[in-house]
Amino acid sequence: MNHKITFKDFKNPLTLFLLSLVFLGCQIKTEIKTSTEDEKTAVKQTLIDMWDAIEKEDIDRYASFIHPDFTQFGETDTVLRVGKEAEVKGIGSWIDESENIHTEMIDPIVTIHGKVAWIVYYWKDRGTTNGEGFSTRGKSTRIFVKENDRWLCIHGHYTLLP
Repeated sequence: MNHKITFKDFKNPLTLFLLSLVFLGCQIKTEIKTSTEDEKTAVKQTLIDMWDAIEKEDIDRYASFIHPDFTQFGETDTVLRVGKEAEVKGIGSWIDESENIHTEMIDPIVTIHGKVAWIVYYWKDRGTTNGEGFSTRGKSTRIFVKENDRWLCIHGHYTLLP
């Protein structure tokens, strides 16, 4: 049985209802995908803004991106750094001893599950610390939680690469 769709079919309430469902389904899927991409961009931008605050030596701005329960396994740390205060103090000391710090993100992948997100990426940085130039590269995982419509960094794990 062949049936050509004609203008009359659109007057049928069942046809209109089914077409509406198809249209809404497509629209909702597009909105969810756009929303997820926007959130992934926001997570990535938060990390970029953290690095920008370091480059501009703005420790208060940097601190605004750090969750109170922050933890970190640093590049050369032998112990876990615990708490926002410890993180801000450590970064503040590094800023005081350094200049021209610049960090770049390479191949980031952001994953979001509800109000938790993580980003894995490679990085390279450069600058001067205590008068000596440095240039390093590594790999990292950062975990963020969303609170009050903001992504805050709650954990960082960094590994230097040779």
